[in-house]
Amino acid sequence: MTTMTDPHQGQFRLSMLLYDSRYRSMTIQIVALIGFLMLVFWLFANTAQNLADLGKEPSFRFMSEPAGYDINQRLLDYNSQDTHLRASLMGLLNTLLVAVMGCVAATIIGVFVGVLRLSPNWIISRLSAVYVEMFRNVPVLLWIVFTMAILIETLPRPRAFKTGEASMSLWDSVAITNRGIYIPEPLFSNSLGNFHFFGASSLRFDVSLDLLAIGAVFLAGLLTSMLIKRRADAIQEATGDRPRTWHWRLGVIFVPTLVVLAVLGFHLGYPELKGFNFKGGTHMRNSLIALWLALSLYTGAFIAEIVRAGIMAISKGQTEAAGALGLRPNRTMSLVILPQALRVIIPPLISNYLNLTKNSSLAIAVGYMDITGTLGGITMNQTGRELETVLLLMAVYLTISLSISAVMNWYNESVKLKER
Repeated sequence: MTTMTDPHQGQFRLSMLLYDSRYRSMTIQIVALIGFLMLVFWLFANTAQNLADLGKEPSFRFMSEPAGYDINQRLLDYNSQDTHLRASLMGLLNTLLVAVMGCVAATIIGVFVGVLRLSPNWIISRLSAVYVEMFRNVPVLLWIVFTMAILIETLPRPRAFKTGEASMSLWDSVAITNRGIYIPEPLFSNSLGNFHFFGASSLRFDVSLDLLAIGAVFLAGLLTSMLIKRRADAIQEATGDRPRTWHWRLGVIFVPTLVVLAVLGFHLGYPELKGFNFKGGTHMRNSLIALWLALSLYTGAFIAEIVRAGIMAISKGQTEAAGALGLRPNRTMSLVILPQALRVIIPPLISNYLNLTKNSSLAIAVGYMDITGTLGGITMNQTGRELETVLLLMAVYLTISLSISAVMNWYNESVKLKER
C-alpha cells in the first residue's frame, strides 16, 4: 500500500516565485499589475508635462467661471451669468430626463411589438417585423434628424392657431406646434413654498414642498397597499380564500393624495396664445421630443427582439397547461409566459438601457442641450480645456451606466429562481 504524504515545505527561496507553482501565478499577476500601473503613471505624467509646456496645466477652476451661454430646455433656473458647473448640471439633468423617458417608452414599445411578432395573425406579425428591421438597421442619428425634420415641417406654426388653421387638443389644454408641445403645468394656490438645496452655490436647486408632500402621501399609500396585499396573501395561504381588497388598496393610495391636492389648492395652468407664440404651461421643445421619440423607437426595436426570444425560450407546455386550466391567451401571456421570460429578458435589456443613455449624446444634432452639448460642447470650446471636460464627461457617463446596471442587476436577482 502506498502512503500519500504532503510534500516537505522546506525553506522559502526567491527562486520559488518563478519555479514553484504555488507562487508563480501570483508573481505573474503582481508583475503585470505593476507594469500596468507604471504605464498609466507614465501616460498621466507625460500628458501633464505636455500640457504644462503649452501653458495649460490641468485644472478644474474654469468650472467656477461664468458660462456666458443660454440653455433653451432646462428643469431648473439658469441664466447666462451662472457658472460652467451649473450649466453642466442643467445638461446632466437634461440627459437624465431623456434617458428615463426613453427607457420607459422603449420598454413599452418593445414588449408590445415583441408580443405582436409572435401573433398568429400574418399581417400583424409581418408589420411588426417590418418595424423591427427598419429601425434597427438604420443609424439612430438618421432617425433623430429625420424625426426632427418631420416635427418641424408637418406640425402647424403658432400663428396658425390665431388664424383658425389649427386648434388646441384635449379641451384646449394642449398645443402641438412646430416649436414644440405646450402642456398644462401644475399650480398650487395654497403653496407651501420651495426648499433650497446648497444655498447660493452653483449646484443650488429648489425642490417644491408641495410635490414633496404629495409624493410622501402617495408613497405612504403604496406601502399601505402592499401591507394590505401581504395580509390578503397570508389569509389565502392559511384558509384558501382570498379576501377582496382591490377597493381598499385603491382607496389608501388615491383618497389621501386627492385630499392633499385639495388642501394645497391644486389647479392647472394652461398655455395661451399671446402674440406670435404660446405663453404659460410647460414647453417641451421639438429637440427633446425628436430625441425622445427616435431613441425610444430605435431601442424599442431591439427590445422587441429580446422579448420575442425570451418568450420563445419558454416551453410550449406552459401555454398548453394554462389553456387546459381555462386561461385565455392574454391572461396566459401576462400571468404565465412573461413572468418566466423576464429571467431571459433582463440581462440583455440592461445593455439596451445603457446604449439608449449613451446614444442620448447625439442630442447636439438637433440642438438639445444635454451634458455633451454643455460640458463637452460649448464649455470645452470656450475654455479650451479638452482633457478636463472629456474626463468629466467620461466620469458622468460611467456613473450613470454603473447606476443603471446596479438597479437592473438588483431587479434581475429578485426575479431569479431561488433554489430550495
